[in-house]
Amino acid sequence: MSPSKPKVVVVMPAYNAAKTLHMTYADLPRNVVDLVIVVDDGSSDETARIARDLGLELFIHDRNYGYGANQKTCYREALRAGAEIVVMVHPDYQYDPTLLPEIIRPIEAGEADVVLGSRLMGIHPIRQGMPWWKYYSNRFLTTLENLVFGLHLSEYHTGYRAFRRQVLESVNLQMDSDRFIFDQEILAQIVNLKMRITEVPVPTRYFAQASSASLFQSSVYGVSILWLLVRYLLHRGGIVHQRQFDSLERRYRSAAEAKQKAD
Repeated sequence: MSPSKPKVVVVMPAYNAAKTLHMTYADLPRNVVDLVIVVDDGSSDETARIARDLGLELFIHDRNYGYGANQKTCYREALRAGAEIVVMVHPDYQYDPTLLPEIIRPIEAGEADVVLGSRLMGIHPIRQGMPWWKYYSNRFLTTLENLVFGLHLSEYHTGYRAFRRQVLESVNLQMDSDRFIFDQEILAQIVNLKMRITEVPVPTRYFAQASSASLFQSSVYGVSILWLLVRYLLHRGGIVHQRQFDSLERRYRSAAEAKQKAD
């Protein structure tokens, strides 16, 4: 690895991804990616065996702990492996792995701390197969989140994301949910810490093997986002302090300073 090239680690939060894991991995640009980590969240199919056959770094949960819990393990192991840029790529082949160089470019250029691969930039997502109810709920929730966070993003609900190492070291991942709302909680934390977020357009695929939440799951997710936005506003307004939004880096520094004074 060149000294000037940051170490790029791809993490794949996997659950019953046996039919698409190989395709996803095959499309990753090997000249850009230094390590691929797969976390199998208690799959009942051959996901773990395929990951081993591909020679990927594999971690297995003894049961299905949830999408958020899976990401926590992904990021912890990526940081432990020395990642400087961490990219989450869903192994269901819905997002195009070949676009990874575009996803990490703003971080490499020092222009962003977080990059989101947006499905709502470029070709209309309904033309790509996104269910209409999912598209309009995405637009509604994104509008609310932009209002609360003071941003102008095209969407917050993508599963294709890249993070600078310092982002994952600063946010309090362990206080986030083990469920789907994790994706929005980590973004709320990032916004609260005033880190830079940018977007890159990514086309997506919708097919039988690609994971997709049901209408009921999406409804629960939507209500959870509304509650998250209320908690964020209470925290930002100084009404109810939420430790979840505190910077870990800042907290550790304050603790170290207090200990130094006591000594």
